[in-house]
Amino acid sequence: MEIVIKVVQLLLSLSILVIVHELGHFIAAKVFKTRVEKFYLFFDPWFSLFKFKKGETEYGIGWLPLGGYVKISGMIDESMDTEQMKQPPQPWEFRSKPPWQRLIIMLGGVTVNLILAIVIYILMLMAWGEQYLPTSALRYGISVDSTGYQMGLRNGDNIISIDNKVVDDFASIPKTLVLEEAKTIQVMRDGQQLNIDIPSNFISKLIKYKSTDFISFRIPFIVSSFTAGAPASRAGMLKNDQILGINDTLHPYFSEFRKSLQAYKNKEVSVMVLRGKDTLRLKVNVPATGLIGVYPKPPSDFLAFKEKSFNLFTAIPAGVVKAFEGVGNYIKSIKLLFSQEKAYESVGGFIAIGSIFPSSWDWQAFWHLTAFLSIMLAVLNVLPIPALDGGHVMFLLYEIIFRRKPSDKFIEYAQIVGMVLLFALLIFANGNDILKLFRK
Repeated sequence: MEIVIKVVQLLLSLSILVIVHELGHFIAAKVFKTRVEKFYLFFDPWFSLFKFKKGETEYGIGWLPLGGYVKISGMIDESMDTEQMKQPPQPWEFRSKPPWQRLIIMLGGVTVNLILAIVIYILMLMAWGEQYLPTSALRYGISVDSTGYQMGLRNGDNIISIDNKVVDDFASIPKTLVLEEAKTIQVMRDGQQLNIDIPSNFISKLIKYKSTDFISFRIPFIVSSFTAGAPASRAGMLKNDQILGINDTLHPYFSEFRKSLQAYKNKEVSVMVLRGKDTLRLKVNVPATGLIGVYPKPPSDFLAFKEKSFNLFTAIPAGVVKAFEGVGNYIKSIKLLFSQEKAYESVGGFIAIGSIFPSSWDWQAFWHLTAFLSIMLAVLNVLPIPALDGGHVMFLLYEIIFRRKPSDKFIEYAQIVGMVLLFALLIFANGNDILKLFRK
């Protein structure tokens, strides 16, 4: 069922993005009185699932969910309809319009994708506001796994800055380390400020790791509730007990206790708890899962999260900033593919995209991811690759600057090369996904 929910969210999100993107081209074409022959969600080789014609345009849904398209008269596009180009130009055709109009038509899709991301962010800020944990608010420091340890971080460190720049939002630290290709991280440890040099090639390791769990915040482990039949509850543990450690080793923080407990699967351990002023030792049988069925009190009970509400007038500029920050971050992530060793191994296809959606329906997460994917679609489509909008833009800019139009035959061959490259990338990305499934 979880997989079904993820797939449905992915298809809904992609459908919204494709329709909006193609609508951008459609509207711009109509503004300049350019004929649009087809408007399709998904591709329709050989047949379509649904179609109807209104005016001069055929609208439909294809069976191949790899995108969508609008077929504009007098244009060499992914349909590779070159027969039309052999006929005399007509005033309603794309090729008959001035270069600046054709440029606007080609940029219509990415422009609307960016606008969609801005609108989503504005509405999300108005509906849910914004909550984040300031890095300076980590009263108990951080907890790290083996990857964070190799970086040079230690449990209990307080992060001050990265490359001597303060990162206010704690959740942004992993992203900042990777996208900024950080060289140093400044921490407070045992009352002393340290400057930690991040090992060379470590950023590429973080990219491959593809998880933010190498660093987390620490909170005391105070019992909030139990699962049904929890081993801890059967051993006599009570709500509001504070867990201190296992056997004779202190592990008073939730993340560290949970990691340490994994070493005691199918064993009996003595769990130290503080109940009022008394320290007790409870004999707990740890099952094969390595979990004893205890829910901790929420982080908000210990850490000062910041919350901010927005109205329409404050949400608009904040939404614009979030969208353009997203564009900048995605451009940096593309740059990493060429600057970091084996970063290409992190490239993923539809399985990777689908996996980022939550396993239960969450509208806030859905719209957040849809805004991100809209930005991703806009950036990728404007890359100067033939068969993408950016390829057409590149040829139009050449025509505007040099006042000479590339030949139809050249554009046709470039389109073929671009399509081959895109299919190769599609195969590579989805092949990466499949290989990762076998490696798990």
